[in-house]
Amino acid sequence: MSRINTAVLCEALFSSDLQASVPLEPQRVRAAIRRAILVLGVRNCAAVVAQEFGDHPDAAVARMLWAKEAVCQAYAPALPSPEMTP
Repeated sequence: MSRINTAVLCEALFSSDLQASVPLEPQRVRAAIRRAILVLGVRNCAAVVAQEFGDHPDAAVARMLWAKEAVCQAYAPALPSPEMTP
């Protein structure tokens, strides 16, 4: 996958079939994002987000917050182990 910004990743996860009730395993989150982009495309992911914010704003805010947290966790840079730090 080419470089995609965080907003696009969040929109893709938001529009994916992954539920907030499942554990936020990075591999599962990244797979859901890939599927959403392949099936819907970037523009349609954004359209799904817009539609949900129009139809169900309270639920959409909660889902977007979840999506942002999940994306940040799934794409966080690897941290050095404590024994490797100077």
